[in-house]
Amino acid sequence: MLKEPGKKKKWIVPTLLIIAGIGIFGRTTAISAMEATVSRILGTPDEEQTVALTEEEEKQLEEVKKTYDTAGQAKIVKKLEAKKAKNEYTIDNMLIQYNPFGTNTQSAYVYFKTENPAKITYTVSVSDKEIKDFTREVSQEEEYQTEHEFQVIGLIPDMENKVKFTITEENGMVTTRSYAYNMGSLLGDEEVKLETDIDEKAEEELSDGLYVILGNDDSHLDFMYYYDNDGILRGEVPLLGYRSHRILFDESAMYYSISESKIAAVNRLGQVVSVYDLGDYSLHHDYVFDDDGNILILATDNKQDSVEDVVVKLDIRTGQVTEVLDLGDLLGNYKASCVANADGDLDWMHINTIQWMGSGQVLLSSRETSTILKVSNLYTAPRLDYMIGADKFWAGTGYENLLFTKDGSFTIQGGQHSVTYVKDDTLKEGQYYLYMFNNNIGYSETRPGFDWSSTGLTETSAKDGSTSYYYKYLVDENNRTFKLADSFKVPYSGYVSSVQEISGNVLADSGFAGEFREYNKEHKLIASYKMNAEKFIYRVYKYQF
Repeated sequence: MLKEPGKKKKWIVPTLLIIAGIGIFGRTTAISAMEATVSRILGTPDEEQTVALTEEEEKQLEEVKKTYDTAGQAKIVKKLEAKKAKNEYTIDNMLIQYNPFGTNTQSAYVYFKTENPAKITYTVSVSDKEIKDFTREVSQEEEYQTEHEFQVIGLIPDMENKVKFTITEENGMVTTRSYAYNMGSLLGDEEVKLETDIDEKAEEELSDGLYVILGNDDSHLDFMYYYDNDGILRGEVPLLGYRSHRILFDESAMYYSISESKIAAVNRLGQVVSVYDLGDYSLHHDYVFDDDGNILILATDNKQDSVEDVVVKLDIRTGQVTEVLDLGDLLGNYKASCVANADGDLDWMHINTIQWMGSGQVLLSSRETSTILKVSNLYTAPRLDYMIGADKFWAGTGYENLLFTKDGSFTIQGGQHSVTYVKDDTLKEGQYYLYMFNNNIGYSETRPGFDWSSTGLTETSAKDGSTSYYYKYLVDENNRTFKLADSFKVPYSGYVSSVQEISGNVLADSGFAGEFREYNKEHKLIASYKMNAEKFIYRVYKYQF
């Protein structure tokens, strides 16, 4: 279990005031030893964190490793169950424990019963007037119920936090209880308050949810961070190393990578219920559910001479890892024409996004070739159906017949990231939308002789460029065409970055600029957030949890 940062604190219960927690993981799920069943654990928590850490950080990393030990997590469950069985917990005597599972240093576990069925909300407040109150409704199996067990998030470090619970019964009767808690320091050194520029007139247009920072790569411990719409830190999730690439949700858990070789499943209470090891594969850049709940993962086969060019399937029920696609089998002649990069790696495709289209079909984004690929029959006999890329880049390779035709006058995407498939019922059969962060860079390290300026892409630097874009294509498989349906400028980032459509708005992360922005439906900038990133911000996605 991850120990509380800073000196030991305690919960303070003022008269008639009890502070409750925030349930952000969907409906409340009762904690049980059964939830600790692990599909499969291969090996022990790995030392993915390879940078030079301070002595204090080394100690902290050892505690993080314990966090992702499911046997230890099951012991914590038993202790909580024993406490629940020993005492009667009510609104005047809640069981509240700070971050018992170690998965969020700004969280608390809460359990109590009410005489009558009720729904719960909680509000976290501090004395700092620059930090607004943080209110969330606890999601339960039933809208009104008598047993309440959930996770509160959003505690502010190095301050007294007042948590107010609002208990609302079916008949409309409202009762409030509050607790006060002095939280210690964070494990990391990230900013509690980001530098922000928020349009007050358009503030209500911001989408609901929390901005999740995925991959603020630096030389210290690694985390996921949650920030609210005001740029206030509401969650610090420790990792073994490397980065998380996105969060996936099913009915019982959320899934995210915790190192280059491991994915964790964490339930709504913050308990790590499964840790999956990819064995001979290293995870890179992305993963997605298929229709059966398996996770498809972009990876490197550590036994072969090329990198970031395979897809593996993780069965979350059994933990079995199976390679389902090697792009070398589909584009072998092109692979043979490429050279190693400066690191000595044959990173000839560098696939950075995977999207599930259903029926064994996936879309892949290749940064190195600035190309989007459609693959079908993934689980039987993978076939490359078509590509969306620059004609001149693929000319003479033998694969040019797979290219869709560009419909219209626009510069094709360059070094794109975060490509997202959107099925739209208003479109004809065989049509769909694709949106992406168009980095607008023309560069291929494994094919250094190609002149990208011939395609209209003139930027070659990761940091020093003029403009990147949000791009949205309308793809027509019937006519084998694609056209630019929508676009607007965003701060430049030659590598990394992400974009997300959420509630009609667009969230764009310009990775090397260390900045993410939210735009409204008319693409007007309504909020920007600047982070003190040592290297870059890999991705920012917003989740409503």
